[in-house]
Amino acid sequence: MSLFTAELFVETESSGCRIDTFLERHFRNYTAWRLQRIVRGGGVTINFGRAEETDRVFYGQRVHVTLLEPPDKLLRSSPEELSIVYEDDWLLVVDKAAGMIAHPAGEYPTGSLANAVQHRLDQKVGQKGIARPGIVHRIDRQTSGLMAIALSYTAHRNLAATFEASRVSKTYVALVEGVIKRDAGVIDAPIGRTPTGRQVLMTCRADGLDRRPSKTHYKVIERFTNHTFVVARPVTGRNHQIRVHFAHLGHPLIGDEFYEAHGVIKPLVLDDPNADPDEIDEGVETGLPIRRHALHATQLAFAHPITGTWMEFQAPLPRDFRETIDELRSRGGHSRDLDVAANSTGGTSPVPGG
Repeated sequence: MSLFTAELFVETESSGCRIDTFLERHFRNYTAWRLQRIVRGGGVTINFGRAEETDRVFYGQRVHVTLLEPPDKLLRSSPEELSIVYEDDWLLVVDKAAGMIAHPAGEYPTGSLANAVQHRLDQKVGQKGIARPGIVHRIDRQTSGLMAIALSYTAHRNLAATFEASRVSKTYVALVEGVIKRDAGVIDAPIGRTPTGRQVLMTCRADGLDRRPSKTHYKVIERFTNHTFVVARPVTGRNHQIRVHFAHLGHPLIGDEFYEAHGVIKPLVLDDPNADPDEIDEGVETGLPIRRHALHATQLAFAHPITGTWMEFQAPLPRDFRETIDELRSRGGHSRDLDVAANSTGGTSPVPGG
């Protein structure tokens, strides 16, 4: 196999860095120690002159790298099927299936979104581990829908800053228990961790730990006899925010594994008291086609991390969502807001019929 070579230009934020630090940012599967060996071996030049370990790089310089040794921090790859919404050299947007976690964890060392994207990058580059995906935000394991992944150091840094500063528009659709009477509203309730020792579970109750301001806008799309189809747009990005906010209103999501109405947490049956609940893989019995919490990330919009162009992405409702809505309609007693339905699903009705 031929050695991988690359030409890099030093960006502003790396100006003044040691050469190994600069390279470690761009080749995330390599340790600084491994990169130092490559520098010592003559695999790196700065402006066409051989680099030394103590050299520093400055803005605009040209760095040529020949990776004389393989990476030493390989993220395992797995050929999971991905629904690609958008892809270029810096950015990948996928419609994540329910049941897939963002990063490998616990009993799932492979099969995550990161593993699947690593496999795609390895195929694209032609060698294992040269590029590493940068996942800057996450949706819960059983939530389906849009996620953005950075494919380069600069894209990862810029995209992470975008999400951290909430310069992103996220839209979800959800099916909740009970009939929400108001056509639209704002859920403005701080969210903190439950005082149970399980930091991954959240609450709007006053006894929540480290409570932070949290706000979610919602509109009703369709009402059924005992359920409501809603579109939700979170302003903040707290863990489990939409699930916790609707449960706080008294309308928990259909199939929610943990959150009941008004801050009640369902009993957790876990062998490991420290396990992440998002790793649970069993389906939830709902009496409906959907066997998970009914939440789907349907729209995502942000500025491209390299070009700055505003980009908007959409993901259609997955099959279990559509079948559940059909089932609820068949039970009668429904009414729809067609304008909200069209605006929340890319200009078309969210499901056929009606």
